[in-house]
Amino acid sequence: MANAEPHLRDHAYTSFTRKLLDRDIEPGQIVSQRELVALTGMPLGAIREMIPRLEADGLIETVPKRGLKVLSIDLNLIRNAFQLRRIIEREAFEQFCDEGKDDEIEKMVEDHRSIREEALKGVDADLLARAQHMDWAFHDHVIDALGNELISSVHRVNAIKIRLIRNADTRMLPELVVSVLDEHLAVIYALQARNRARTVSAIHAHIDSAKRRALSL
Repeated sequence: MANAEPHLRDHAYTSFTRKLLDRDIEPGQIVSQRELVALTGMPLGAIREMIPRLEADGLIETVPKRGLKVLSIDLNLIRNAFQLRRIIEREAFEQFCDEGKDDEIEKMVEDHRSIREEALKGVDADLLARAQHMDWAFHDHVIDALGNELISSVHRVNAIKIRLIRNADTRMLPELVVSVLDEHLAVIYALQARNRARTVSAIHAHIDSAKRRALSL
């Protein structure tokens, strides 16, 4: 069988992770290659070529004579995922504190303040979606600013795992919008001041808060 085209393999990976985040595929579930074809709508060749990448990313493991097991959510995964996040984001935000452009940081302040003001008047579905997008984009932007494709790739896989830990809770809830934006603003104000220590303290406080929410502590 000829190898699947790279874009089909990548599309299969994206489709799988989307189904996983949407809980069309459940953590711990055993699936076959044929079931993945049906779930993702991708050809079998693309599925077969996607599997080694999923295994390398820790999203599935092959169980002999049973099929493919989707990663399970346990305390070990939670500890490891949030610890990795702290390590990556410390490096990224320290560098951004030194090298981030003033106009980029000012835009972050303006965008966060604008949505925060709207949220104080009430949070509807549209605002919630925009706040969630800004939350994820904020972290992605600072990490991508490192200019290290390996770190960016590891970050995105880890972000999938964190969102799976408590799927409903890792999406921003209406009552949390203002507090999450305030946590971001504490980080951004530290970036504005070019204060590395404050920046690291603020981003770690934000990550620890997200971990507590994920654990419902």
